[in-house]
Amino acid sequence: MAARDFLWLTPPGALAIILGFAFEKKPPPSPSQNPLPDVDLSLRDPELVELAEDLFRAIGRHYFRLEIEGVHHVPPSGPVMLVGNHNGAILPLDAMFTMVAVRDHLGPQRIVHPLSHDGLFFHPTVQRYASALGVVRASHAASAAVLEKGRIMLVYPGSDWEASRPFAARDRIDLGGRQGFLRVALRQRVPVVPVVSVGTHEQLIILSRGESIARLLHLPQLMRTKTFPIAFALPWGLTTGLVPYIPLPAQTTVAFGPPLTFTELFRGGITALTAQEAATYADDPEILGCCYALVTARMQDMLDELSAGRRMLLGKKKPAG
Repeated sequence: MAARDFLWLTPPGALAIILGFAFEKKPPPSPSQNPLPDVDLSLRDPELVELAEDLFRAIGRHYFRLEIEGVHHVPPSGPVMLVGNHNGAILPLDAMFTMVAVRDHLGPQRIVHPLSHDGLFFHPTVQRYASALGVVRASHAASAAVLEKGRIMLVYPGSDWEASRPFAARDRIDLGGRQGFLRVALRQRVPVVPVVSVGTHEQLIILSRGESIARLLHLPQLMRTKTFPIAFALPWGLTTGLVPYIPLPAQTTVAFGPPLTFTELFRGGITALTAQEAATYADDPEILGCCYALVTARMQDMLDELSAGRRMLLGKKKPAG
């Protein structure tokens, strides 16, 4: 392993990856070709996952004063979709803390696969480690592969849009209207467990999503992102949220809500569907809109509760005694 493998951790290295990904020639797929490679879940390395989770458990406990709430809501077996709010720009700390919480509660046999943006898979070193940690490139095919194995899929529908929201909006759920995760949940007929974190968006101060800069750089077309976040972060000072940084030691809490079952997503009106019927309902805009409103409202209620009485970086004041 050479030192150059870790140049991506510096602003020049990270920007080089971003620009390389943006201007990589991507020929349009033909109708007979799958535009994404086959999903290979066997690339996950259990030993590396254990090592990483031990590291992030220690970081969470001693640097972020990490607290976990409601992890007992995660079903102990069967396919499950964890739907989280995304924070902290490029750093995936909310995902790592979620994986640690599930492992500590249900053991290493309960495997979690986070879904990620294409950009994570451009650089060979980043791709190798991400795949070894069980991360898969976000797609309907990847989601189906994870759930059909009876594993846990961790998805952040807000993706870069939500992770780049300004600091002033840190207490708002903003999934950007993205409903693809619900199509998957309805087709696969799996429970949806909302996962909300607070504190992870205090680790840097995002001033703006930088939408105008993103348009100027043609990032929506080149990288499938509408943001070029401008932030204040250590040790760089004024920088972009697209490069790694040293997070501020904000007290962090990750909370799991009760699962929304297949029946609840249909508000109790439908109890048993064939796979074909479920696929039909999963493409109905009205049903998707209702499900989206239900999930986001539940997540916002959870975030409101976590944020009430919170002091920046310090978390909630503990009751006396």
